[in-house]
Amino acid sequence: MAEQKRDYYEVLGVDKNADDGAIKKAYRVLAKKYHPDMNPGDVEAEKKFKEASEAYAVLSDPDKRRQYDQFGHAAFESGAGGGGFSGFDFGSGDFGDIFGDIFGDLFGGGRARGSRSSGPMKGANIRTQVRITFEEAVFGVDKEIELTLKDECGKCHGTGAAPGSSPETCSKCGGKGQVVFNTQTLFGTMSNVQTCPDCGGSGKVIKDKCPECYGSGYIANKKKIQVSIPAGIDNGQSVRIREKGEPGRNGGPRGDLLVEVVVSRHPIFQRQDYNIFSTVPISYAQAVLGGEVMVDTVDGKIIYEVRSGTQTDTKVRLKGKGVPSLRNKAIRGDHYVTLVVQVPEKINSEAKDLLRQFDALTGDSLNYVKKHEKDAKKSDDTGSGGKKKKGLFGK
Repeated sequence: MAEQKRDYYEVLGVDKNADDGAIKKAYRVLAKKYHPDMNPGDVEAEKKFKEASEAYAVLSDPDKRRQYDQFGHAAFESGAGGGGFSGFDFGSGDFGDIFGDIFGDLFGGGRARGSRSSGPMKGANIRTQVRITFEEAVFGVDKEIELTLKDECGKCHGTGAAPGSSPETCSKCGGKGQVVFNTQTLFGTMSNVQTCPDCGGSGKVIKDKCPECYGSGYIANKKKIQVSIPAGIDNGQSVRIREKGEPGRNGGPRGDLLVEVVVSRHPIFQRQDYNIFSTVPISYAQAVLGGEVMVDTVDGKIIYEVRSGTQTDTKVRLKGKGVPSLRNKAIRGDHYVTLVVQVPEKINSEAKDLLRQFDALTGDSLNYVKKHEKDAKKSDDTGSGGKKKKGLFGK
């Protein structure tokens, strides 16, 4: 049975509301304490170092942190809706840049030790937005978006060199893509690795550049991409499409496309988590007598039976008429409807007479003004001692 992972916030010892600065500070302390260079041969220290690094890799990335807060570790399991994150690869393209500044501060280097920038590297992720309606967010929708993406240059086939020529081995790094230097620190001599400044980590230098792509090896093309937006998605959440981002380097895979969803406001409905809220006006007669009213829901119009004597701002619950759960489409939130009694602003003389008759028949118990006027008159007549007051001349 696989060992259960600890909560990432617990690993770093920070609160779930911790800001980026607090998360980075906590990780620096743990990284310095458990780094393999500080604990040679200590398997337990190496394990804790990798655990802390994995937690930092997720919590320092806004998108990954948002997915983790919503789905937990399940967001990064193979095949999960969060986008997949199995294990921890310290030298991968996803995390190498995250740790570069921290280990640069700790050990004097610009990149994590042991990274192989000359090897295959995953391309950069691309972020874009798509706007959808309230109903599309509830039930899901397929959208087509148009983006400008890089593709391998057809003239040089991605080498960046002009036809008839080829990239040459970088003389500064000898084709390794990295330069190594030693630094004296409080902990002794540290060997540090940095990306070669001459070749940018590719290990090759192009002297005769391709006239089509100007040495980049890529051509920008407009592309149409289908995005499947799941039911229940909320405003600000993103959909990840694998390998639709920037091309990788040195044979590495393309990055991912992250499509942020912007949900348009609805004229009637408001959403909170998986519940929907709306307001329905009812007439004074409906409030008193009860009756059927038409209620708009995301599933269409339904008839709701209002109880007699309903007061204004009464809230009713329509079970299962809310938003589907992203984790389980069979589970839906509820729809809460607030019933507001509408008082007519203009009525004719006949209606006024009928209302006066109604007011007289309902009795003083329903007439707030008359009831309190009667109480006030009684108080004036009896005075504070409970006896009837005398007139002006004591009669």
